[in-house]
Amino acid sequence: MLFEKVLIANRGEIAVRIQRACKEMGIKTVAVHSVIDRDAMHVRLADESVCVGPASSKLSYMNMGALLSACELTGAQAIHPGFGFLSENATFAQAVQDHGIVFIGPTPEHIRVMGDKVEAKKTALSLGLQTVPGSEGEISTLEEAHSISDKIGYPVLIKASAGGGGRGMRVCHNPCDLKEHIEHASAEAQSCFGHSGVYIEKFLACPRHIEFQILGDHFRRVLCLGERDCSVQRRHQKIWEEALCPVLTPSQRNQMYTKIIHAMERFGYQGLGTLEFLYEDGNFYFIEMNTRVQVEHPVTEMIYGLDLIRLQLQVAQGIPLSYTQDDLRPFGHAIECRINAEDPENFCPSPGKISAYAVPGGPFVRVDSALFSGYTVPSNYDSLISKLVVWGITREECIARMRRALHEYVISGIRTLIPLHLRLCDEPDIQNATYHIKWLESYLSGQNISY
Repeated sequence: MLFEKVLIANRGEIAVRIQRACKEMGIKTVAVHSVIDRDAMHVRLADESVCVGPASSKLSYMNMGALLSACELTGAQAIHPGFGFLSENATFAQAVQDHGIVFIGPTPEHIRVMGDKVEAKKTALSLGLQTVPGSEGEISTLEEAHSISDKIGYPVLIKASAGGGGRGMRVCHNPCDLKEHIEHASAEAQSCFGHSGVYIEKFLACPRHIEFQILGDHFRRVLCLGERDCSVQRRHQKIWEEALCPVLTPSQRNQMYTKIIHAMERFGYQGLGTLEFLYEDGNFYFIEMNTRVQVEHPVTEMIYGLDLIRLQLQVAQGIPLSYTQDDLRPFGHAIECRINAEDPENFCPSPGKISAYAVPGGPFVRVDSALFSGYTVPSNYDSLISKLVVWGITREECIARMRRALHEYVISGIRTLIPLHLRLCDEPDIQNATYHIKWLESYLSGQNISY
């Protein structure tokens, strides 16, 4: 079915990004918005808009009934969930399908399987992907936890089964503290996700976080569109992403592409998805799969010259992939800096009114944002307000271009992470690509954790 109208169940820069792809494809868009977002950019650019509730995301952007009603009211044939909110909610995806509306994403069952960390690990193993050593499922007794931890060796990582974003996660360095850490992780998991289950896996010292972008159609064909290095993180939240990973060899890269394509074809995956791995000492350990478009998808687009949202929409309409894996040839290097409305020193949120706004320009510079002068950044939602993405023939050229673009970027009236990214551009560990997932926090605290 070819779409004539798509409802975008999201806000901010990702809603604008999806609108642009739809506009180029001749597809009309419906924006949903909370009361506080009625003058937002994604509302202004849409063909139609529907208010779905008050400022609280639970009562608006995550209000399934309101979203489905908006779809029926406007005659939208499909819903694009973007990322965050309900994008990885299997219940919502099923409800959308049950109402005869196309959910632009994978099947509800694939979302459910990969949304459960324990089930995802089991599935990955069955598909031939290596995982971090640990428990086969949720821990049911303290005795079981001690037995597994002793077997894989301390330190161990206790993780929420239904978790994400670093919540419901604790590192335990010795058996004496195991009970306390499990209780804390379980309580946080219950509070954040409504499920207290936790599992245990080996804690890796200083791994990199490398993810692989895939796209599958309805004919069991899967492409791997390279990888991204997302190791520069703070509290498990990505700050700086680049493609391709600067430390992988062509042999490692091709082996992983082949393995992942084979696994996802067996899985029957449809749509965009990202398989995330920890990489240490030449080994890739699967940790999770995101069944949606990623925040950092632009760096992949820059090196492949592809529009991933357009491809996502085409697949959802039942159009077969027109590319083969051999057709995909990445060129150059791309980096994305996440510009959050946060104080660059203490990372406190910095909502408020934008008094002046000017984006950088020049060759191979891209800004994904929904900001404009006079816009008030609300305190109700995620602090990500912009993504600055640059491309260069070499990584060195790319970093130099990023530094120049950051100097040009003007966002006045609030604090942002632009000053932090300027500092990172001049850091030897960033320039030499010798960072890892713990590097940024050690850098910010003045410590030195070598890779």
